Amino acid sequence: MRFAKGHGTENDFVIIPDPEGALDLRPAQVAALCDRRAGIGGDGVLRVVRTAALGEALTGPAASSQACEWFMDYRNADGSVAEMCGNGVRVFARYLLDRGLAEGPEISVGTRAGARRVTVEDDGDLTVDMGRPELRGESAADLADGTVRGRRVFVGNPHLACRVDRDPDDVDLTAAPRLNEADFPEGANVEVFAVAAPGTLRMRVYERGAGETRSCGTGIVAVAAAATPPGEGATWRVRVPGGECVVFLDADGARLRGPAVIVAEGETTLLDSAAAPA
Repeated sequence: MRFAKGHGTENDFVIIPDPEGALDLRPAQVAALCDRRAGIGGDGVLRVVRTAALGEALTGPAASSQACEWFMDYRNADGSVAEMCGNGVRVFARYLLDRGLAEGPEISVGTRAGARRVTVEDDGDLTVDMGRPELRGESAADLADGTVRGRRVFVGNPHLACRVDRDPDDVDLTAAPRLNEADFPEGANVEVFAVAAPGTLRMRVYERGAGETRSCGTGIVAVAAAATPPGEGATWRVRVPGGECVVFLDADGARLRGPAVIVAEGETTLLDSAAAPA
């Protein structure tokens, strides 16, 4: 099976081309591909499939993806299915553009959170229309070194964006945060962030199904939304361990701008060796 490897601010992905939807990608296979010692290594898998060949009904928020030629079937590193990934969409779009499967400067990518428009900027960065973040009240997470409180933000997937009064690097994210199941029945990504300078945030993130990652596109949008007074617009530079992205918030929603790079491609037999059902 052919594969490629790419990243957006060091949030990295294994890319599996499956245009005709012939691959039944199992959780054990995803976990094998993402294993950083015995596999290719990644925070998740992006299956590149034509929407018409996806093999699943697209309802609810995903229904708008039916109009897209290509669908980003995103899986977390543990094999679980995820609705959306902001860095992943940029990497997915970069793959389509580099392989001649789509033409810029604007393309639409289908996701389980709905269609996402991607624009190629003059400097090579990609900007993704992330939709309108939904603020859903407050909640808390128990971390290894204490409890943090934050705002529940839905960006196509669930987040708890927690502003902290210390350097985010000093927060212990070695263990999975414990969340209120009533607030997050399907789990959530948890971000800790602080204002580093006017218009600039620093953030770290623990992603459900992946652990702490170097970056998270939807998490970057979530902390920008949590840091912005209700009803106001803003532009935030958000620094993560893997680099920096820019979030534009206005009445139309959020746009996420940042780099996306394809770093390698080749062939793998890992899908055969992990073919047994999980």
